[in-house]
Amino acid sequence: MGKPAPPGDTGRPTTPATRHCHTEKEARKTLAELQNLAATGAYASPSKLTVEQVCEDYISGRHNLRATSLSKLEYDLAPLRERHGEMAVQRLTKAQLDQLVADLVAGGTVTAKGNTRRPWSADSVNKVIVSVGQVLADAQEQGIVKRNVAAKVARVTKSHKDVETYTRAEVEKMRAQFADHRIGHAGELSLYGLRRGEIAGMRWADVDLKAKTLTIANNRVAAGAKVVENDPKSDASRRKLPLPDRLVKVLKAAKKRQAAERLALGEHYGPGEYVVSNEIGQPYHPQVISRYWADAAKAAKVRHIKLHGGRHTAATLMHLDGVPIAVIAAWIGHSDATLPLKVYAHSQDDALKAAGSSLDRPNRSSV
Repeated sequence: MGKPAPPGDTGRPTTPATRHCHTEKEARKTLAELQNLAATGAYASPSKLTVEQVCEDYISGRHNLRATSLSKLEYDLAPLRERHGEMAVQRLTKAQLDQLVADLVAGGTVTAKGNTRRPWSADSVNKVIVSVGQVLADAQEQGIVKRNVAAKVARVTKSHKDVETYTRAEVEKMRAQFADHRIGHAGELSLYGLRRGEIAGMRWADVDLKAKTLTIANNRVAAGAKVVENDPKSDASRRKLPLPDRLVKVLKAAKKRQAAERLALGEHYGPGEYVVSNEIGQPYHPQVISRYWADAAKAAKVRHIKLHGGRHTAATLMHLDGVPIAVIAAWIGHSDATLPLKVYAHSQDDALKAAGSSLDRPNRSSV
């Protein structure tokens, strides 16, 4: 018996496409056109492969991506697959993609589950354009389509929006809320400059309270409906940081609390290996940490900023204190020392007022 036909293959020989010409001159012209297309790599044999099949094949071939990246790719391709999945990919046009982009920006597109989407941000829509372009570029390289119709789709213009950070006064109000909560140390770790995945994935084995150090060695993130763990996203992300006395005290209290919970539950207590665990010793879903952060901001009566804003706040306050940018980059886990200045370091209103006040001071040399 021969080998089974691969998925999508009928096992039968394909029939070459034919073009009917009325004259020899017309036939020679057509042949020359086809030869030119083949020579330039722009020829694609007629195919009934659908948009859905091409997307599925592309995703299946991305063996180098982490589960989180695959989940994001599927999310970005979902609008295209939902609207044009059954269409032959060779029939897909730029105009159809332009309309999809416009509809995502306006809101009202419907998911596979029948839910209506809200308007998407420029960043989110541009990720869709990029992902669709990658799929079609791959299909073009394989000779499935003649051209990548997503290549000329215009990106959505992004409105400038500063990332919000807390002032020192707001930080103190947040810390007052953290002090009375069993997972308040999660908020403290965000203000220490850690990512949500780093907080959710941190194990007690990575914390040395005697040496006062903390090692970022695990990342626990949401990937669609699942939670996955992997190594830090880059070599720079994997880092060892000194623990300030305040955080040592906070983490000691958290460890003591978890030890009491373990004693109370006995054999019913979970592994308890994570720094941020629930009452039965199991790690929290990363989203729980974000919800706790929002609740703490509401209770503290401060502006609501995203959990990631705690990381921005840490970098900004270090910057305002005169910490060198290269040191800030190492602290927050970036290999590019210029990135923290572009992304994380923000001049706060209080600091700007202080800078303005300095201009009012008399010039001592002229007195």
